Amino acid sequence: MTMLTHLRQILASEFSIDPDDIRPEADLVEDLDLDSIDAIDILARLREETGAELSADSLKNVRTVADFIGLIEAE
Repeated sequence: MTMLTHLRQILASEFSIDPDDIRPEADLVEDLDLDSIDAIDILARLREETGAELSADSLKNVRTVADFIGLIEAE
């Protein structure tokens, strides 16, 4: 399973976002209506599921779905 597919599943199930709207270029705030608390929730879930050691500070430059994927894959 790709990280995009995995992130789509999380966003669709946790935040009731249409999976078709979850594209790499989608802006988390503008396109998906998420906020910083939502991003921390996603980060916590991804840490749990992938074992990645990511801090909340690492979210500072995350604006798009692709940014989130890059953050996880860089771990």
